Amino acid sequence: MPGLEPAFHESKLLTTPIRELGLNLADTQLAPIVAEFEDELRRAGLTRLRPTFYLAGEWGVPFPSTSIAIPFYLARPDLTALHAEYAGHVEGIHKADILRYLRHEMGHVVNYAYRLYEQEEWVKLFGVFTQPYREEYRPEPFSRRFVRHLPGWYAQKHPDEDWAETFAVWMTPGARWRQDYASWPEALAKLEYCDRILADLNERDPPALTPDEEEEEADELAVPLENYYRHQDMPPEEMPPGLDGALRAIFEDLGDLEVKGADVAHRSASVLIRDLEGELLANVYRWTGHFPERTRPLLRYLAQRADQLGQVYPVTREREAIVAFTTVVTALAMNYVHRGSYIP
Repeated sequence: MPGLEPAFHESKLLTTPIRELGLNLADTQLAPIVAEFEDELRRAGLTRLRPTFYLAGEWGVPFPSTSIAIPFYLARPDLTALHAEYAGHVEGIHKADILRYLRHEMGHVVNYAYRLYEQEEWVKLFGVFTQPYREEYRPEPFSRRFVRHLPGWYAQKHPDEDWAETFAVWMTPGARWRQDYASWPEALAKLEYCDRILADLNERDPPALTPDEEEEEADELAVPLENYYRHQDMPPEEMPPGLDGALRAIFEDLGDLEVKGADVAHRSASVLIRDLEGELLANVYRWTGHFPERTRPLLRYLAQRADQLGQVYPVTREREAIVAFTTVVTALAMNYVHRGSYIP
């Protein structure tokens, strides 16, 4: 039956080991983007340091190499769509976004190639490179000590990420970082250091590097896609009972605002929540630092509870429902980021 074809294709793709997908960076939709990025490097004067690029499980630069790993799922539209479905969030879904990530990773390349992290001024500005690297971090939104580039206030994660984000802002074509950060003295000092040190580095070759161990390239990854996505999930959080009250406050209050006896159509709250999932995953992470991998189970739990509680809302008040629900999810995310619990 024709209607079964997409499901069959997805099922077949999921059981295929990544190394058997036949991915070759030079033959993918990423190739012209990488070429454009290399042109950006030339225009920025970075001609003595040439990174290599390869496909892997995620973005990264293995320390202390100068090789930039690009997620394999960005190589083909079907893989990108599959990643969006199973992971809920794609880091670099459009060309502009991919270039944004490449600039960030290039910051790591420059840092490792020239060993900037050993310089006294670098340490004073960014911190000690060897401090623990934690996946979970607690950003301070809109802190003027850090630049803004990747979502989630990523510069606040670790000194190495702070440098990489600073470099990425400096490198972005057309960026007006002096004006944009004029009233942010600490962030501006980092950018000015970057500008000054790059002018010097562009005049000399980096010392030779011997990488310890690079991540496996995509054609080396033996796991099927279904296993890859199974390991991407974060452990589920125990949801507190107080969330039921938040749902009632959002949707039942909207119903109370309607004129009594009026014939107004209603919509299931759970349907709205599921419709909002994609946008909320990206934007909640961007502005709070709450990982999409955590936001998605939270949203799905709320949708399930909304169904169980029979929550509906008047379709004439959908805008208010979206604003209220988004605000509540953002507040919950901020609680988790800063206190480790959705409701302390």
